[in-house]
Amino acid sequence: MPASNEPFIPTVNPTVQTVQMVGREGHFEPTAAAEEYLPYIEKIDDDLLQQFYRDMVVARRFDTEATNLQRQGQLALWPPSQGQEAAQVGSAHAARTQDHIFPSYREHIIGMIRGVDGIDIIRVMRGVTNSGWNPEDPSNGNVHPYTLVLGTQTLHATGYAMGMKFDGAVGTGDPDVDAAVMVYFGDGASSEGDVNEAFVFAASYQTPQVFFLQNNHWAISVPVTTQSRTPLYLRSSGFGIPGVQVDGNDVLASYAVAAKHLDDARNGLGPSLIEALTYRMGAHTTSDDPTKYRGEAEVAYWTARDPIARYRVYLASRGAGDDFFAEADEQAADIAADIRKRTLALGPASRSLMFDNVYSEEHPLMDEQKAWLQRYEASFEATGAATTGAAAASATEASA
Repeated sequence: MPASNEPFIPTVNPTVQTVQMVGREGHFEPTAAAEEYLPYIEKIDDDLLQQFYRDMVVARRFDTEATNLQRQGQLALWPPSQGQEAAQVGSAHAARTQDHIFPSYREHIIGMIRGVDGIDIIRVMRGVTNSGWNPEDPSNGNVHPYTLVLGTQTLHATGYAMGMKFDGAVGTGDPDVDAAVMVYFGDGASSEGDVNEAFVFAASYQTPQVFFLQNNHWAISVPVTTQSRTPLYLRSSGFGIPGVQVDGNDVLASYAVAAKHLDDARNGLGPSLIEALTYRMGAHTTSDDPTKYRGEAEVAYWTARDPIARYRVYLASRGAGDDFFAEADEQAADIAADIRKRTLALGPASRSLMFDNVYSEEHPLMDEQKAWLQRYEASFEATGAATTGAAAASATEASA
């Protein structure tokens, strides 16, 4: 890995046609590769254009608040998402109600857009729940639980997509019936065996599925250039799955490309891979120190390509005024304040949490282990009470 004084700066591959709608300076300047996706942009109304911005601002403010809560001892861990807002917000809005979403563990705003309560994500990272939310509850928008084991969610998603196809929920021509699956993973996970196995089955069964790879350029401390000598969107082509590279810091490009490929999946055209080029501005998780392996010049390079700042310029050029941006900031602050209030009100995890879902039905072994733990913890309370009593007696004797 590079030393901190030898920063890794990603370079643009001139042979790759990256889909981009809004350039670095905030001007609408589609690349040649964006042409086939322009019809999806033309259908977006002003309300959705503004919602993209609101959601990105909420995502960042929520992420900042959760990071602070972790540093203050309220969460066991937090995976920051700063810098990846455009890739997540754009793709999330491209999905339909009946689609199923399989996140990794950094897709906070995606779940919230689909209906997951942000406090349920907090509960996962606080350790008071095993999954956070019930994916079968309609209010959670078909968002499946976070997966902390890298890459496994791609197999879960592929299996679910196979089931959709077997059930005839693909290629019927009815937009209210046809459904697809979108699974999120990172550049590091793309090197996992599970992801490659998912490619095999997705290609073999022509699943209605979009693999959404957020290339944030670092698999914890390993740069993407160490993982792959070619652009990651090409990895799936060896399995017979087409891939496309998109500017992941461009919310319009992320939306349009995801919408097109989800449509193709629902229409029975099989799986595809989207590589969204973005950057993890923060640490891999709050247990990580990125200053150990990346330099200031690299961070500055991507700071200049901030997805929110870029999109703000674009909206302002379309007439959005200071009142709109102030309102978006206020909304994000209110959501963050509410999350903090509800986080501080959370109690500890239930003692039985680790036992209740090991088996689908009650099991005598789990009952025995649960009872043992209760006795074990009670023994400390009894010892503490005895110690306190002895200390009080000694103090009384000493004063006599």
